[in-house]
Formats: sequence, structure tokens, C-alpha cells
Amino acid sequence: MKLNSPVHRRTTRGYALMLVLVMVACMMIVMGGTLNRTYTVAKLNDRNTQYGLGQTAAEAAVEKVYARMAYDFVNFGLGAVTNNLSNYRDSYPNSTEDPYWGSFQFSDAQGNLNKTYASFVSNYIGNLPPPYTNIFSINSPQYRIVSNASVSGGRSAMTNAAQVDVIFALLPLTTYAIFYNGLLEFSTCATMTVNGRVHANGNIYTGTGSTLTFNAPVTCTGTLSSPANNGSGPWTFPGGNFNGSPTMTTNKPTITVTLNLNNAHTLIDIPSSNNVATSVGQQQMYNLSQVVLLISNTTPQVTMRIQAGTGGQIPGADPSPIVLTTNIAAIGTNYGFITTNFPFLSLNNAFWDDRENKTNITTQIDLGSYAAWVRTNVSILSKFPAGSGNYPTLLYVADNRPLAANQQNAVRLVNGTVIPANGGLGLTVATPGPLYVWGNLNCTNAANLATTNTTTSSPCALMSDAITILSPNWTDANSTGSVGSRGATTTTIDAALITGVVPSTGSAAGQFSGGVHNLPRLLESWSSVNLWLNTSIVCLYNSMCATNTFISPGGAGSYYNAPIRHFSFDLNYFDPAKQPPGIPTALVPIRKNWTVPPPNTVTYNVVP
Repeated sequence: MKLNSPVHRRTTRGYALMLVLVMVACMMIVMGGTLNRTYTVAKLNDRNTQYGLGQTAAEAAVEKVYARMAYDFVNFGLGAVTNNLSNYRDSYPNSTEDPYWGSFQFSDAQGNLNKTYASFVSNYIGNLPPPYTNIFSINSPQYRIVSNASVSGGRSAMTNAAQVDVIFALLPLTTYAIFYNGLLEFSTCATMTVNGRVHANGNIYTGTGSTLTFNAPVTCTGTLSSPANNGSGPWTFPGGNFNGSPTMTTNKPTITVTLNLNNAHTLIDIPSSNNVATSVGQQQMYNLSQVVLLISNTTPQVTMRIQAGTGGQIPGADPSPIVLTTNIAAIGTNYGFITTNFPFLSLNNAFWDDRENKTNITTQIDLGSYAAWVRTNVSILSKFPAGSGNYPTLLYVADNRPLAANQQNAVRLVNGTVIPANGGLGLTVATPGPLYVWGNLNCTNAANLATTNTTTSSPCALMSDAITILSPNWTDANSTGSVGSRGATTTTIDAALITGVVPSTGSAAGQFSGGVHNLPRLLESWSSVNLWLNTSIVCLYNSMCATNTFISPGGAGSYYNAPIRHFSFDLNYFDPAKQPPGIPTALVPIRKNWTVPPPNTVTYNVVP
């Protein structure tokens, strides 16, 4: 019998042991790698978690400051933002608000702990980012907000950063085709196509049997519906064709403006005292106007104040205005002699307003003559020298003569085909009472009459308690006759309208405001006659002077017959250089260029 060699058995056992050791080593290597990978993944997960927490904290700090700045801007204006910068910089999420924030350390990216960076960057001029496409902003301050944040006691030495630039945009209200500070009614309107943005700080009613088309976004703070109104309807919702992008949006935030919309009539009112140093006073046309013409309600006289703002001050703060005064011997006499000082002014015109059932005691301004006067008058030139680039672009007129019960003061513009160009800046006329426009306005090229062509028009706006358009065919002698005796002729008006309305009081006939299509009032028979209005329609307040209610044509007491309306948004208002002077602006905070900058820097720009 043959047996295996003991040596061979020992060799085989040696190989087995070595193999086991090798396998154990491999397993240890694999296990070590697995443990290392697990540890590395854990570290990465922990780092990612820490990064996410820090980044969220930095963004929360930026959003907190943005919210405070936006609130102050919308409610109190730019001055509040400037005055509260130190408060914004002291603002960050802290443990007194929630213990959670005690887990983070905040800085302003400049080494200052428990601070947030908030500083002015530049003035923004130009088109705004979405969703405000095709709307521009003028001299709107842009601020930068930056926060750095880190997790207290975090395993990784890591600092997160967040940054946003904010445009505190000043949007001229004329960048809207129609802007209403309240209920906006298209109810019972004729066929209308609106080619610009529409907004109402309230509800919008669109009920009509005619074609109503919106080719730009429509927004409101309330609802959009088509209820029965003016004794007509109910209509099929939504009562219009909405072709904008977006089409229509309801329940939007209120759009606030530089003036107090709860008392917006102050825009055109005469201040009760010198208030140029107040926030209200610095928004009033009385103080913003370089030429203020007053017809006295005490000693009969005409007073013109010519003033120019210097050093950033508004014209009303001029310490040495030029004051021209002409005494009137007695109300009701011949005023011809005042033309020596005021060749554009007439005070002996009176006519009947069939809607108001009152005689208008009228201050009449010949705009053609006024245009020549401002170019040559020595007093004007002393305040606005030729070639200086400064012009008297705002004219404020107030007639405060004593009245009988059946009278009202009014301002009327005539011969307005050519208005003062003022170096291309144009003219705005403001009055606290009703304003009448007699004939074509601001259309220097006869070929552009009865068209939407405004290429030769100057920037122009009218601000008043109410606006009435009188055709070139109007005569004061026929003002007391029947509607049929007051036949209108084709008229073209190229101007923005900032005015008031007598609001609807119910849904029945006789309780209607007249709607946006009747915001410019009429007193003639316009049947089959064309009215061309190239404009932006802005209704900021209720009429306080001309307050008789709207009456539909054809009914008892009707005072006009409707025209063929050609109401068109003037695309010039998309161009900052063609914006009428003195237009109120909406206050809109807009985030721009949100980014994650490198830590500890406040100069990182998204776009070089």
C-alpha cells in the first residue's frame, strides 16, 4: 500500500493558508474601500445638506430685505427706500423670529456679521424684463441685495451666497392703453380694438353686443365678468376676444402710483398752502408746472407765475419766480386789453354744457398763440434761455372766478393743431376743473388727420376733472339748442387723457358711468361722424366738479349722439423720448438678475 508523502500534505496546507490570507486581504481591501466610499458619500451627503441649508438661508435673508424694500416702495415711494437703507442692512433672519435661524451665521459679504448688503447700483433706463415686455422705465433706481450665510458648527467650512438686483421701476401710466383706478366698464361699448395693455385696480366689465378685442394683456385686481349693466345684458362671459400673452389675469396686486390713489384728485388740485416740501406737494401739477395761470376768485385779476426748478428742486420751489399780473376792472367787462401781456388768453367766452346743465365761464387758451408766445416772451426766455435745454413743458390753468348757481368754471383749448414743441418734449395742460378741447389737437401734418399716424405729433397730455371734445364745427351760439343743431365734423385728438369719471351707481339705465368709450365726453350729434383719438386713457379719480350723470344717446335728456369711434393706443408712449411731461408713474418693484455669486463679494454682475 502506497501512502502520500507528509511533506506534500504540509505543502498543500501552506498553499491553502496563503490562499485564505490573500482572500482575507482582498476582502479587507474591498471592505475598506466600501467603508471609505460610504464615508465619502456620507461626507458628500452631509456637505450637500449643509450647502442646501446655507443656500436656503442666504436666499431667505435676501427675500426678507426685498420684501421690506418692496413694501416701503409701493406704499411710501422712493424716499422711504432711501431713508430706510440702514434698517434693511440690519435685517436678516434671526432667532427672535424663530429658533431655527440660530443655526446660521449671516453676513453682508463685506465681513460684517448679522448684516445684509443693500445698496444703490445705478439708475435703470430702458425696456423692462418680462413680464413687462414693451414697457420701459425712466430713471428707476436699481438696488443690489446680497447675503452670505453659513451653518453654525457645520462639518465643512462653507459660505453660501445669494444676490438679486431690484429695479424700483417708475412706469409712466401712459404705457398702458387703458388704466383705471377702480371699476373699468366696457359695457354696451361699440366695436373696439385695444392694442395696448389694460389694467384696473378693481373689476372689469366687458358685456357688449359688439366686437371687443384685446391684443395685449388685460389685468385687474378683482374679477372680469359681463354682468347686466346700463339696463342691458346679461352678457355671455367673457364678452371679448383676448389675444394678449398672457390673455387676461384677475386678482392681481393693486398697481400703486407716486400719488395717493385714495385721493388722486390732489394731482390736479390747487394746494391750500405752500406744500412743495411735502411728498404730496412734490407730485401736484400746480407745483410741477413751470407756468401757472390763475384767474382770481378774489380781486379780479389774471396772475401768471413763471418758475423753474434748480438743483433738483421742482418748479414750485423756485425762490424767485417771475409773476405777471393784469388787473381786471370788473368781471363781465371787455377783457381785450389783457392781450398785451397774455395774447393767447380770452376770458369773455361762455357756452352751455347740456350734460351739466350749466353755463361755462371759460378761460380760453389759444395753443397756437401760446406756442409762439413761449418762444419769444422775455419773461419765459429769462427763466428758460434758448439753447439751455430747459422748457416750460407744463401749463397749469385754474379759473376761480365767482359763480352763480347755474354756472361752472372751465378751461377750453382752441387752435391746438400745433402745440408748443418745447424742444421735442411737448406740452401737458392741467386744470382742477373741467377741460374742453375745441377742434383738432396736436396733428401738425394735415395728411395725418383722421388716421392713427402720430409720427409728426408732439408728446401731449391733458389732465383735468373731466374732458369734453368739441369738433371743429362747434359754435357757442348753438350750445343751448337741440342736439340736432350741434352737428359735429371729423376730429382728431393726439393726446393722453388723465381725467375723472362720474362712477356707476347701479346696473340700471341712468346709473351708468358711460364706460371707457365715453370717458372723453361729447356734446354734439356725431352720428356717422368719425372721432379719431390717438391716446392713452387714464382714469385715476371720480370727477369732483363736473358731476352730472351720463345719459345714453336717444333717451330723454340726451345731449349727444355717438360717433364712429377710432380710439387707438399711441405707440409713441413706448418710447421714453416721446412720453408726455408730468405723467404719474406706477410703482413696480421688479427682481432682475437673481444669481449665486462667489462668497464675500458684492460686485458680481450676471451680465458683464
